[in-house]
Amino acid sequence: MPNAHLHGGSRDKEADEAAWEAAKGAAVGAVRWGFYSAALGAIGYAISPVYRGLTIQFKVFCQMSGMIFGSVVEADYSIREYEARVRMQKRMMRDRAVWESYEREFNEPHPSKPSKPQ
Repeated sequence: MPNAHLHGGSRDKEADEAAWEAAKGAAVGAVRWGFYSAALGAIGYAISPVYRGLTIQFKVFCQMSGMIFGSVVEADYSIREYEARVRMQKRMMRDRAVWESYEREFNEPHPSKPSKPQ
């Protein structure tokens, strides 16, 4: 299979940037939702004898499930935001190129039409 880095350098750059955006979103989501899971675990430990009776392995599983869920949700959100931003930048570049071609066409001196002999 050919090496993807040898073909389409801009695509690889975009893919790398998108991967970093997703990774940053996943890290933020894991921290944020990990905090929420820990808070729920503390509340459960304080008020629920059932939660206190669970094994430490299951409590860790519950904590990690919340962190994984949060990282997936936030990574998806950040990658969709990144894609929208890239699409907007490409649209702006395309529109700018069209506008500049219109300006060049407008500013070029046009030869006057020869008048028809009467």
